[in-house]
Amino acid sequence: MRRTACLFLLAAMIAGPSPARAGDACEKIVMTGHPDYPAMAYRAGDRIDGAAPALVAAIAEDLGVPLVSQFMGSWSEAQEAARDGKADMIVGVYRNDEREKYLDYAEPAFAYDTVVVFVVAGKSFEFRGQQDLVGKTGAANKGESFGAEFDRFVEDQLTMVRTDGVDAALAELADGKVDYVIAGYYPGTAEVERLGLENEIVALEPELLSAELFVAFSKRSPCRTLAPKFGEGIAEMTTDGRFQEMVRDATTEWDAATSGDE
Repeated sequence: MRRTACLFLLAAMIAGPSPARAGDACEKIVMTGHPDYPAMAYRAGDRIDGAAPALVAAIAEDLGVPLVSQFMGSWSEAQEAARDGKADMIVGVYRNDEREKYLDYAEPAFAYDTVVVFVVAGKSFEFRGQQDLVGKTGAANKGESFGAEFDRFVEDQLTMVRTDGVDAALAELADGKVDYVIAGYYPGTAEVERLGLENEIVALEPELLSAELFVAFSKRSPCRTLAPKFGEGIAEMTTDGRFQEMVRDATTEWDAATSGDE
C-alpha cells in the first residue's frame, strides 16, 4: 500500500455569508486548517503546519502578502472560523455543496486524497465498495466530508458515529464499539502508528474513494479576490516538484515530532 470555512443587509445576513466589500483590502491572510491530518496539515502549538500550509505560505510570499497560520480548534471549528470570516483561508478542504455556500475555492486542487476503511485485524469483512458498509456501524472524525456524493450515501444509508479526532475513532474501533473507521489513508495510518496499533488495525483494499484537496477562501474575507492567483501558484508548484518536496519535508517533521508519543 502507498504511504508516506437596512433590509438589504438583513436579507443578506439571512441568506448567508456576505461577500467582502469591493473597497476592502487584503492586508494579511489568516490561514487555518485540519489539526489532525498529517502530513498535509496538523497542529503545532498555536499554528497549523504541514505540506498544505507550506504551499500557501510560499505562494503568499511570492505575492507579497503576509500570511499567518493559526490553530482554531477542531476540524469542525476550523470550518466554522472560515464560514464566520475569522479565518481568511482554510487549507486541505474537500468540496461539497454546503461549503460552496461560504467558500471560494482556488483551482486546481493541490492533491488527491485517498480515503480507506480501517478495521481490526482478524475482524475484516468482504469489501468491494461502499455498499459493503451498509448494515455495519462506522466511525469518522467530526466535521469530516468525503465529497458530496459519498456524504449523501453516508446520510442515507450508513450508521456513522462522529468522534473528536481520528485517534478517537480508532479507539472506538480498537474497543469493538464500531466495525470500521473511514479516514484518509495517510493521516489514518499515521495515527495507527502513533498509537502503536500497527498489528491491530489494518486498512482494507481497495480504497473507498479518492477526493480532491483544495485551498479555499472565506466569502467574508477581502482576500478572496486572491483565489485565482493562488490557483496559478498551486498549478505551478504541484507540477514543478516543489510541493512534492514540501510533502516529504512535512512527513519527516511529523515523524520526528511524534516519534516519542505512545
